[in-house]
Amino acid sequence: MSIETTSDAASTPVTVLGLGAMGSAIARVFLDRGHPTTVWNRTAGKSAPLVAAGASATETAAEAVAAGPLVVLCVLDYDAVEDVLAAVGDAVSGKALVNVTSGSPSRARTIQQWAIEHGAEYLDGGVMGDPPDLGSDHVRFFYSGSRTTFDTHEATLRELGTPTYYGADVGLASVEFMAQVAMGYEILIGFLHTLRLVGKEGVDVGEFAARVAASLTDYSPLLTAIGEAVRDRTYPPDLGPLSVQAALMGDLVAHRESLGVDTLRMREVQGLMDKRIADGHGDQGFSSLFELLESDRQ
Repeated sequence: MSIETTSDAASTPVTVLGLGAMGSAIARVFLDRGHPTTVWNRTAGKSAPLVAAGASATETAAEAVAAGPLVVLCVLDYDAVEDVLAAVGDAVSGKALVNVTSGSPSRARTIQQWAIEHGAEYLDGGVMGDPPDLGSDHVRFFYSGSRTTFDTHEATLRELGTPTYYGADVGLASVEFMAQVAMGYEILIGFLHTLRLVGKEGVDVGEFAARVAASLTDYSPLLTAIGEAVRDRTYPPDLGPLSVQAALMGDLVAHRESLGVDTLRMREVQGLMDKRIADGHGDQGFSSLFELLESDRQ
């Protein structure tokens, strides 16, 4: 199977399917960087601002795909991806299909199989950043799947933000994206509960938040160390021995209970520490709690 390519990234024609906030921003960056850009959206009116800026719009998704070698798909979810690709059909043959719609690894693998059956190379992706920031280095794009597509079009994709290729397993970009987003939510929901805690004690939550923000850089080496400890199954006393850490947990839980603040996460940590200590691992660090999170090791 041959994929249409160009050696001049600055002139690579690009097709963008889906013109929501992110899709429109993607098309706008390509236009601003000098790429001949063809756009399509189920609601045709959304293409008007881009057409005014120099894009070409088509009536059908298949016509848009036929316009160039690189097709970037950005819609709401994977159900919408499947609907668009059903309309595209064999028009995608010989194209490089890059899907930056958020979804699960299993759905990415399903779409890859569809792309292979229709003669296309497939690269799955995820976007960490907001539409207004697109085109800057601090917006990150995760990619996995076709190495040929990534290598051929890396310079063009770099116009959108910082690209990283995670491997031939097409689900890896989704794993990275979903894990990073989940990590953010885990941190932020705990932060909101903590703001409630300090607020009930009469502390200015805005000033407290600023102090916490200033301390976050201290966590970078700790996170790296914990990741290495879990990978290697060696658990040094990262925050001190669990036997020492556990002594504080009762007060943390009681303080929250006295103010009517959620204790779910604190109780989880307390229970895991108590079990780990009871199993004879009180000399190990917080990272060792990972051993209790794997059902096949319980």
